[in-house]
Amino acid sequence: MSKACYYETLEVERTIDEAGLKSAFRKLAMKWHPDKNPGDKASEIRFKEINEAYEVLKDGQKRAAYDRFGHAAFEQGGGMGGGGHGFGAGFASSFSDIFEDLFGMAGQRGGRGGRERGADLRYNMEITLEEAFTGKTAQISIPVAVTCETCSGTGAKAGTKPKACSMCGGAGRVRQAQGFFTLERTCPGCQGRGQMIETPCASCAGQGRVQKERILSVNIPAGVEDGTRIRLAGEGEAGVQGGPAGDLYIFLSLAAHKFFQRDGADLHCRVPVSMVTAAMGGEFEVPTIDKGKTKVKVPSGTQSGRRFRVASKGMPVLRSRQTGDMYVQVVVETPQNLTKKQKELLAEFEKLSSGDTQPEAAGFFKMVKDFFGTRANSP
Repeated sequence: MSKACYYETLEVERTIDEAGLKSAFRKLAMKWHPDKNPGDKASEIRFKEINEAYEVLKDGQKRAAYDRFGHAAFEQGGGMGGGGHGFGAGFASSFSDIFEDLFGMAGQRGGRGGRERGADLRYNMEITLEEAFTGKTAQISIPVAVTCETCSGTGAKAGTKPKACSMCGGAGRVRQAQGFFTLERTCPGCQGRGQMIETPCASCAGQGRVQKERILSVNIPAGVEDGTRIRLAGEGEAGVQGGPAGDLYIFLSLAAHKFFQRDGADLHCRVPVSMVTAAMGGEFEVPTIDKGKTKVKVPSGTQSGRRFRVASKGMPVLRSRQTGDMYVQVVVETPQNLTKKQKELLAEFEKLSSGDTQPEAAGFFKMVKDFFGTRANSP
């Protein structure tokens, strides 16, 4: 069964702002929370769906990706940080938004074990149609937070180790009873990390990561289309104090081509031909996307707009041995800037023309004549 639209799940319009989105989430989360509906499985499922929708839409980059690609933008775990379902890290992140306002429990959020997962990164790349046809290996440079080499990501000075937080026992979170709620909040002692660093690393100031320019090699397979998303697992920002790294998402866009237009795996192009070639027949050469050429034969009497198919001269299908076709549409060009002799010859041609020479025009004017003749004879 297909997943419901996130906006419909939160009962909001697509144009809603951040404040309105948060208000709608708070209202629905309070209504469907399992503690208010004990034993109700449907309420629990509804609450999970609300949490998942808000986890995506509250983040500007994730919301933009969802608006463009729908649920496909988060396939294979993309962008959800592993918390899209159930009461994992995503639940803690989203649901704490309510209680930070209600009970003043603002603070940094830690992942399991107190180690925060690094942020996912997005990189937009434009490639040519030729590159999409052949595929390529691209080198990209991105500024990113990487694991500090001095402390190996622990955040502690070389020769020392972080100690377990005495307030939360290393869990990173503490629990507190509030009426019918049992609230879990970020530990104020260690800020959710579960560890205390007495002597921080001088290179990263105890964060376990530093900013660097990183060069990555990206393999772009043949046949990619506009909007294709490539996920590089673990190539996002490094986690805080040894936490897992986020992912890097590369969104591809194809530059407009001066000759071809793409439709899936097929390519289309328009070629002007002379009136004489269209009338008498002939052939012409057209370029192909593989940097070659192919001949297209035009039969006599070809009309403007007719398409000719050139088999297997289109784009490769991604992760397949299939190849699309190329379609050549001829556009019959009307002569311009005629000389006196050319005009005389065309006038002579017109005198010698008949219904057999121009059947479509003859048929049309016969219909017009019959139409007006019928109207004239009608009472």
